[in-house]
Amino acid sequence: MRVLVAEDEEILAELVATGLRRAGFAVDTVYSGDAALAYLGLHDYDVVVLDRDLPRVHGDDVARGLVASGSRTRILMLTAAASTEDRVSGLDLGADDYLGKPFEFPELVSRVRALRRRSARPVPPQLERYGIQLDTVRRTASRDGRELDLSPKEFSVLQLLLEADGATVSAEELLERAWDANADPFTGAVRVCMSKLRGKLGEPALIRTVQGVGYAL
Repeated sequence: MRVLVAEDEEILAELVATGLRRAGFAVDTVYSGDAALAYLGLHDYDVVVLDRDLPRVHGDDVARGLVASGSRTRILMLTAAASTEDRVSGLDLGADDYLGKPFEFPELVSRVRALRRRSARPVPPQLERYGIQLDTVRRTASRDGRELDLSPKEFSVLQLLLEADGATVSAEELLERAWDANADPFTGAVRVCMSKLRGKLGEPALIRTVQGVGYAL
């Protein structure tokens, strides 16, 4: 799951991003409305956590632009303006949810996950294939009843492979969906993560490499 955090208070933006990454999301951060529009035009985000009072391009205009483009990115407005009138106006702009500052972080994570479930790429709470059971809500995984100790990145990659239902997933798509914009496509990050994931899944091997194409279960 990929999230964009658009917040002009840089310290708060990085705190939110760090917490979301620990919850298993791939997160990018921007500090202005024009940067938010640029990133949203480049990457396919599931959710944007959007501050309304952004410099250069107002958050409201970012929301309007997303809605007008027909984007499937869900909008969670995160702002200090939290009166009933503010919430109504934000939702009328096209926001899918609205959370006032200050906020409790577990609630933010829960709301982001809920928006992901409402997106155009719905994810069932349980994914199962070849003895693997993945709980996308509790973020737990097992194989044949054996608990798997997966890192957030390994969990995300395994989830993407399970969602593909046997189809091949390219390394480029894995980078796009499970890593943030700072990932270097030439570092071999996907290959390294796949090697670790294979080791944790154990034998018999489940992940196969499709030469020149990608990976599949």
